[in-house]
Amino acid sequence: MRSDGAVPDTMQAMVIDAFGGPERLTVREIPIPSLDDEDVLVRVDTAGVGVWDAKARAGEWATGHDSFPMVLGAEGSGTIAALGPGVQGFSLGDAVYGYAYGDTKGGFYAEYVALAAAHVAPFPTSIDFREAGAAPVSGLTALAGIDDALAVRPGQTVLVHGASGSVGTFAVQFAKHRGARVIATGKGREAREYLRGLGVDEAIDTENDDLLALARAVAPHGVDALLALAGGAGLDRAIASLRADATTAYPNGVDVPSAKAIAFDGVPNPATFARLSAMLDSASIVIPIGATYGLTAADEAHRRLERGHLFGKIILIVDATEDVVEKVA
Repeated sequence: MRSDGAVPDTMQAMVIDAFGGPERLTVREIPIPSLDDEDVLVRVDTAGVGVWDAKARAGEWATGHDSFPMVLGAEGSGTIAALGPGVQGFSLGDAVYGYAYGDTKGGFYAEYVALAAAHVAPFPTSIDFREAGAAPVSGLTALAGIDDALAVRPGQTVLVHGASGSVGTFAVQFAKHRGARVIATGKGREAREYLRGLGVDEAIDTENDDLLALARAVAPHGVDALLALAGGAGLDRAIASLRADATTAYPNGVDVPSAKAIAFDGVPNPATFARLSAMLDSASIVIPIGATYGLTAADEAHRRLERGHLFGKIILIVDATEDVVEKVA
């Protein structure tokens, strides 16, 4: 193992000892995770907080072979502190962002995280550590939806349903960059204004607006593609706005009542990270940070996540002492 010489034997982490609510997240001093041949050790600066973390904490994705204490956190940013002997293409001190889902040695809610080198990448110089920590899961998922599942082309009309969440924030911007007209839906007037600020062609409040009428005003002959990021009655109206030959796609976990819809996931690998970095660099993508917590306030961050109605990503700063800074209400 190649190390920068400053890696301690133990680290501070937010762990759970059993599945349950946010109160399960507690501070613990635990050993630094070991590295396999193709792993890197990242000294964490920022960890993203997403609904996937809350599902993991609650045990919704339990395998029956889970081990505790468990460190959550599927994404984040930091610098490389150590390299497994088989790792090529990285140097100690490189600034990287990563996607830890599926790695078994713990997540980003810690001072250090060990994960496969294929699951990290240098982040573009156009963004900082905070933005980079918020980007991997949502960015890769949105890119897989817009480019791979829907293959969005210039001139198409794309409807992003449930667009005010973290994946939708990226998706509407990626679709615009691909030359599409974008209709975006969110719940409530604040969501509608938030989406307008991201430059969409039509923002629709599913609580107060007539989704079908507004979509047809933009696309009288029907919408060409639907990215479904939320279910419910609003999704039925979104589907009703589509052309007969339209394409519908959704990330796994969303309940979509269409046998022809395409399910997808954001997959971390060198090629997809390169595409994401190129998009973030070339398109001046806005990565809104909704609320910032210190690492040891991860339980409060999860409570804020579950209250909802926050536009932008929640992040944890490892060396932060502040309780919370909420920027986008």
